[in-house]
Amino acid sequence: MVTSLSAEELQAWLADPARPAPLLLDVREAWEHEFCALDNSQLLPLAQVPAGATELDRTRELVCICHHGMRSMRAAAYLAQQGFEKVYNLTGGVDAWARRVDPAMPTY
Repeated sequence: MVTSLSAEELQAWLADPARPAPLLLDVREAWEHEFCALDNSQLLPLAQVPAGATELDRTRELVCICHHGMRSMRAAAYLAQQGFEKVYNLTGGVDAWARRVDPAMPTY
């Protein structure tokens, strides 16, 4: 099952020292990640998720991120089908993050 997170919920999670930070899995293309990205996010473009999933830690909470939340939902659903139990989708993607959490982040 995939849980949706708002930008504000992810911000609160990342700021909470009592909660381990999730793996921020950015499933956009490399050029998009270079343009803007959340700090400490790991790039794994959507087309590479099936092959790259074997390298991911299944015990760690994982937040999938893309531009607006559609590709990341596909990636999150795929990972959940593969047995990942702690998978989240960032609703609105980096666009929502930039508009509601980090206005200094460039948008496209």
